[in-house]
Amino acid sequence: MFVTAQASAGKGRLTLCRKLVEPIHKALREQNRAEFEAYQRELTEYAAAKSDKVNMEKPQEPPLKMLVIPANNSATGLFQILNDNNGKGLIFETEGDTLAQTFRSEHGNYSDGFRKAFHHETITYNRRKDREFVEIQNPRLSALLSGTPRQVSALIPSAENGLFSRFIFYYMNVRLVWNDVFLHSDNETLDFYFERLGNHFFELYKILQQSNPLKFTFTKSQQTHFNSFFNGIQKEYAELLGLDIVASIRRLGLIAFRISMILSTLRILEHGSVNSPMVCIDTDFQSTISMITALLKHTAKVYKELMPATETNASSEPTQIRQTFYDALPADFDRQTYLSIAKQLKIVDKTADKYIKAFCEKQTIIHEAHGRYSKNNK
Repeated sequence: MFVTAQASAGKGRLTLCRKLVEPIHKALREQNRAEFEAYQRELTEYAAAKSDKVNMEKPQEPPLKMLVIPANNSATGLFQILNDNNGKGLIFETEGDTLAQTFRSEHGNYSDGFRKAFHHETITYNRRKDREFVEIQNPRLSALLSGTPRQVSALIPSAENGLFSRFIFYYMNVRLVWNDVFLHSDNETLDFYFERLGNHFFELYKILQQSNPLKFTFTKSQQTHFNSFFNGIQKEYAELLGLDIVASIRRLGLIAFRISMILSTLRILEHGSVNSPMVCIDTDFQSTISMITALLKHTAKVYKELMPATETNASSEPTQIRQTFYDALPADFDRQTYLSIAKQLKIVDKTADKYIKAFCEKQTIIHEAHGRYSKNNK
């Protein structure tokens, strides 16, 4: 996920989110510290053994355990840490250009690893020290980044880059409101609140560590709704923004499934039992669809900013205006409504009529009756 906004828009609050996983990270670091101390003792005993070394096996250095992996890393360094942690890791970076600069360095470009990990594809690399060929099976790497719009383009220079469609984007606007910083006088600070949440989630982590792998499913009606929803928005956004946006739409389908899975897993904290298969309830499914509906608009916003100059010249301007017009339309409307919206967007009536006609021909809008229209959610 990449949260993007101009300076001072409020994205710095993301630093609190690390506290949600900090107990897990600390537990792994403490485990690693204990294992390394034991390794050091065994190594000292091995060195002092002298003639008995023939019957002794040299101690092996323990794997480097952690959850949060530094973004400022070489490709081999990141893959090594990922391998030491059974393919699991989280990159948390509040300055997106840190990762962009790493990707531009001679040995730091692990963009291919990012792309493979999204689909849990095997990552391979060579360890020069031991001349060892390593395969990371089923990698599970997550990244939470934030930065300015320019930092997005520094990391992902083009919307055609395969990395773009693998990210969730959230675009924050600057609100010209001065907040009363003395308004809340609660004894509990946000830092303490998020630390408490982190300890709460740590209990869930321990439950899942002791459980067998879980199977997660949608109900039949949810599967039908899911397919209908994404089939509709795929056609809608391809018409509005072109075929390059389709990769993002399809991967948002996978992201939607994962969001539903996370929401369902969090409910273990409510009832305390772990059941497999874990079936998504309708409340969580609808929450997911609502989130994806919002995230689609944010993805489209960032996508348009990353479109190459050849696509963002005057000839493509009508396409962007048409999408803005479409997004502003309610689910059901009449001619007066769409003309009023067009006027606010400085679109003349004749052009608005032309846009509506084109939407109807593509079936992104349904002409219900004379002067009555609705968006085609199917």
